[in-house]
Amino acid sequence: MPEETKTTETKPTPQDQLTTTQHSIRIGGKELRYSVTCGTVVLREESEKDGTAEGHKPKATVFFVAYTKEGVSDRSQRPITFSFNGGPGSSSVWLHLGLLGPKRVEMGDAGALTPPPYRLVDNEHTLLEVSDLVFIDPVGTGYSRMVEGEKTREYHGFKRDLESVGEFIRLYTHRYGRWTSPKYLIGESYGTTRAAGLSGYLQERHGMYLNGLMLVSSILEFSTARFGPGNDLPHILFLPTFSATAWYHGKLPKDLQQKPLKALLKEVEAFAEGEYTLALMQGSKLASAEQKRIAQKLARYTGLTEAYVLASNLRLEIFRFTKELLRAERKTVGRLDSRFTGTDRDAAGAAFEYDPSYAAIQGPYTATLNQYVRQDLGFESDLPYEILSNLYQNWSYKEFENQYLNVAETLRKAICMNPFLRVYVGSGYYDLATPYFATDYTLNHLSLEPHLQQNIQVHYYPAGHMMYVHLPSLARQAADLKAFVQGERKPTRKSKAQARR
Repeated sequence: MPEETKTTETKPTPQDQLTTTQHSIRIGGKELRYSVTCGTVVLREESEKDGTAEGHKPKATVFFVAYTKEGVSDRSQRPITFSFNGGPGSSSVWLHLGLLGPKRVEMGDAGALTPPPYRLVDNEHTLLEVSDLVFIDPVGTGYSRMVEGEKTREYHGFKRDLESVGEFIRLYTHRYGRWTSPKYLIGESYGTTRAAGLSGYLQERHGMYLNGLMLVSSILEFSTARFGPGNDLPHILFLPTFSATAWYHGKLPKDLQQKPLKALLKEVEAFAEGEYTLALMQGSKLASAEQKRIAQKLARYTGLTEAYVLASNLRLEIFRFTKELLRAERKTVGRLDSRFTGTDRDAAGAAFEYDPSYAAIQGPYTATLNQYVRQDLGFESDLPYEILSNLYQNWSYKEFENQYLNVAETLRKAICMNPFLRVYVGSGYYDLATPYFATDYTLNHLSLEPHLQQNIQVHYYPAGHMMYVHLPSLARQAADLKAFVQGERKPTRKSKAQARR
């Protein structure tokens, strides 16, 4: 009998899949024409086997949406901004369709949400007016995936995430001729962690010096937001946001309720970094009379009872607070935005069963993104678009084993090496995911020289983590971002001794 011949099936080589469409929007009565390039590009890595180079091996496909203003004769003068969100495990949809892009979700706001079906409207506040935009979905989010046969979790860690997103930015900059354009990164939440990490990685690995970072709802030093025995810092840094939340829902004593929010927060901040910090530092040495006095103040500033504060050993934790504040009304408050309220099965639990602020935004952003990409931008895929996956549950921080992740030091070094690197920081008063006071604490501990500390500008908004769902905050933040991109920092004046040299 003839020998059977074995056939080996060759897997198709992954290829870039891109579409380009043209659009326009009217801003201030003027037409802005732009093109959108949308799709997936293949990330490749050099690999070797038995000492023989195999070339560049496909590892993953990364989905992106890039907006480019048309009619620009010299792109070296046109800024470009690379955008991503956080999670880890979030796609770029929130900044894309909430704040920066030429389309935004129409969803209403706390207490006045729009019911489904949802739609997009023109975003007259788009940053595209002053900068081209590239929205990046890290591997495992959006339509970005590992190539078949590759380890699906390979890029799901701090270092590999920086390397893959950094490689995409390098590749896009190279292919589209943007090396000499002013370059910016904007990230939200863990995206600020990524942006600060990339400020150092791009600079030191690829020699790519950035003009600016825009950090929305920042977390750079994780010890500021990780509740646990022995770490009193979050209890201190979350307190002003607890107070803002109680003020918003009318749970503070009358004299505090009558204060403007900023005046209230100034008072609470002074207590938090003074008396409260000193009390927590004493631990069990704190005298009972002093413990009671501090508990009374905490109850006054948070809307909780003195008995509850004492039972918590003066240490209020975020998920307990979101359940406890409105327990008598059988309501919970949001983590991403504490202006939002929800209801659980019962009011007796220790923590809420879902975040009402995330529940409010998940549906509108998911529906409109899926419709927009396929119908308006012409990119077709039957994969599920991963809006926000659970990658954070198993994210690798092995580079920071036995310590808290801290990219504030990376940012400090990047600014010292590149003194023209400017930083915008945007914080929401009702953000219980990355509280504004924790961000301020981190920025105040960068150990930058005074002239470099001036590179950082901080803005506050009366909303939450995604402050742009609040339309007045959207208008203010958009104006702040445009001013930031358009306003280059002047070189530091030389001293007389430097001038003589």
